[in-house]
Amino acid sequence: MTKESPLAGIRIVEFAGIGPAPFAAMILAGLGADVIRIDKPESFELSPDTRFFTSSAMDRDRRSIALDLKLPEAIEVVKKLVAKADGVIEGFRPGVMERLGLGPEKIMQTNPTTTFVRMTGWGQGGPLSHVAGHDLNFIGITGLLNAIGPEEFPAIPLNLVGDFGGGGAMAAVGMLAGIVSAKVSGRGSVVDAAIVDGVALMGTMFEGLISQGLWSLERSRNLLDGGAPFYCVYRCADGKNIALASLEPKFFAEMRTRLGLAAHDAFANQYDRAKWPEMRRVLTELFSKDSRAYFEELFQGADACVSPVLDLNEAKASQHSMERGMFQDVRGVSHPVPAPRFEGFSPRVSAPPLPGQDRSEILEELGFSAQEIIDLENSGAFG
Repeated sequence: MTKESPLAGIRIVEFAGIGPAPFAAMILAGLGADVIRIDKPESFELSPDTRFFTSSAMDRDRRSIALDLKLPEAIEVVKKLVAKADGVIEGFRPGVMERLGLGPEKIMQTNPTTTFVRMTGWGQGGPLSHVAGHDLNFIGITGLLNAIGPEEFPAIPLNLVGDFGGGGAMAAVGMLAGIVSAKVSGRGSVVDAAIVDGVALMGTMFEGLISQGLWSLERSRNLLDGGAPFYCVYRCADGKNIALASLEPKFFAEMRTRLGLAAHDAFANQYDRAKWPEMRRVLTELFSKDSRAYFEELFQGADACVSPVLDLNEAKASQHSMERGMFQDVRGVSHPVPAPRFEGFSPRVSAPPLPGQDRSEILEELGFSAQEIIDLENSGAFG
């Protein structure tokens, strides 16, 4: 029996943007929310500094209406959309929505129970709130960027930690919490979803370890940052990599046995840091002698926490990925399926809409007559 989607009946209005806000909207849409995306009209040229950072793949599972928000007629359409929505998500700099006449105060007058999620890097307040920035800047001031990477230099973790982890994922949580709150209290919420706040929150465990004297501020000196030779990535003979994450003693013992190192003195005491340099040297040499495929077979079925480091194409073709159905092909694009999974609910990814392709359907749902739609078109509201 197929279960109704978890967010069936929930409507979100999304103002088109880049990065974390679309990611948050994609999460919600994948779980069944009706996300209506307000796009720029196709006649609007994307600025060169935006085009390179826009991935239409994250625009999937929505409906789209394109509006020129500089026109009052378009703003009236937005207000009617919001009047029937559970939530609004926008990713502009502070003050932009207010200048459009669509700030939280105005929106709450239209719909006092809506959840208004404001997705920014620096937050709605603070000395940096109006300064430009990207993922690397946001995670840089939280201290976490400095903690990631080899001893020589911080590593750039794509834009996963900031934009999508501390930003989009937290914004989706904020939206859901606000909707639940509105159902209980009858009052809407304004959610300040700042990437810097979300990233700092993700560092909670490390703050605790620092306070206990169990975490060094120097990179590659700790258990989880590559400092431990048994929690590290090693290069194999074919140039491919293997991930070793044998943290607990029982997993370390299994790894050691499979590699024929049970009697080696450097591996006698896993947490003897004095032996770590020799342990790393031995592991580096050992993994360099055979292919990744050899070690995959050697550790097949073993509880040693050893796995191949796959590239993105290899990951899609892996047995685990295929048996779980982790990806769906939509018009030649491989899409990760919505997460988390709900028992009995099997979501299907739909292709990203063209800007404005659902205009007629959306306007009819809002009660606009055919003549009113013609008048809006003549006003230039649709670009």
